[in-house]
Amino acid sequence: MNVKIKIFLFLFGILILPKEINAQEIQGRPTDDLGNVTDEFQEYFFEALKQKGIENYELALEALHKAEAAANGNQENLAVINFEKGKNLASLKRYNEAETHYKKVLEWDPERVEVMEKLYDMYYDSKNYEAAIPLVKKLIVHDSDYKEDLANLYHRTKQYDKALELLEELDEEWGESNYRNALKTQIYRITGNTSKAIDKLEKKINKNPKSEQEYLNLIFLYSDEGNNKKAFETAKELVKQKPNSKLAHLALYKYYLEEGNLKEAMNSMKIVFSAQEIEKKSKIQVLDDFLAYTKKNPSYKSEIEKVSKPLLNNNNGQTFMLLGDYYLSEGNKEKALDYYLKGIEIDSDNYGLLKNTILLQIEVEKYEDAVKLSNQGLEIFPSQPLLYLTNAVANNHLKEADLAIESLETGLDYLFDNPQMEYDYYLQFSLAYELKGNKQKANYYSKKASELSISNQKTDN
Repeated sequence: MNVKIKIFLFLFGILILPKEINAQEIQGRPTDDLGNVTDEFQEYFFEALKQKGIENYELALEALHKAEAAANGNQENLAVINFEKGKNLASLKRYNEAETHYKKVLEWDPERVEVMEKLYDMYYDSKNYEAAIPLVKKLIVHDSDYKEDLANLYHRTKQYDKALELLEELDEEWGESNYRNALKTQIYRITGNTSKAIDKLEKKINKNPKSEQEYLNLIFLYSDEGNNKKAFETAKELVKQKPNSKLAHLALYKYYLEEGNLKEAMNSMKIVFSAQEIEKKSKIQVLDDFLAYTKKNPSYKSEIEKVSKPLLNNNNGQTFMLLGDYYLSEGNKEKALDYYLKGIEIDSDNYGLLKNTILLQIEVEKYEDAVKLSNQGLEIFPSQPLLYLTNAVANNHLKEADLAIESLETGLDYLFDNPQMEYDYYLQFSLAYELKGNKQKANYYSKKASELSISNQKTDN
């Protein structure tokens, strides 16, 4: 057996060979029994696979069309071709054509799971949820995990009663999950029936007062209703029932802050920041809330670094940016820049952090640092016109006019529909040519900046 046929069988034998043939029969089968698999068929078919692999879907379809002609009507080979055509057409978002080819395979073998899965993926990607439902019901027979998909499809097609009924069944059968709880909560919110959800959760908690997830769901629903008092009471009850619960403090810190009980709020925050099971995104939100609180209550500013220290140890650039933004709003530029730079060290591809740092470096006249950092930033974000502009501004301050002009000329290629930045570009061009002693060009760009400014004023009026 030649290498191509071996590969062909390995990759596609499951699809093209009848299901009743077992592995021993396949191994012992002579090449003559493979059907009419000609060299020409193989040539075109493997060319199609190669083109699909490099995302040349149109060329793959052309090769499959030729392979179809070379298949000489062999049903198994035609099924494989239709399956591959469906995948390529789906990648091109030609969904109706892809559906036709997938269904041709299913006409030949209605229970072919891998084809149903691809068809389901296509229906979901194209938001054809109604068509996906009967297909997923068939897939559930082969894999019960698809029951969650069905519940989601019921939700997306606004069949909320069916979705809730199925979700409850799954909770009974598999136990609860964060995904299903979130989906149920979303449905209750859409239907305005949070009171029913609250009633169910309260009954569940009465049956099992040690269930942490039920308490958290109830806290969320009370908060969503605006019933902060009940949410706070539920969070405290959770800590009473499960003293080691760290997730409860995601709710408690906020209520303590609202009460002005900073000592307890800080204690909850420390627990949140040190908890491995709490995601960084939630921790950053906690820090953001605390910084907002200290702005309104300046007497607690000294506590900021103390309470945020555990979070800083988690090496997250967003945390350093938040602290930098806070100190900048307080007028402490030196401390703000220090935090920004620490953030850049561990999160160099955070564009917002990079932009804030360079702009502040220019503001505090650290021009050499600004040139260096903007050059580093352009290696990661080569199409950001602001980085070229800040690089030019810093170079102009360092009397490096040629470098400034080079940066501005490159940046102009990426500047689209931003009159204010275009105005800034022309001013920096004018300044650079002024430094070079080229009055003619300096005046030319100064005039362009003025014309742009006048044009903008007319538009505004």
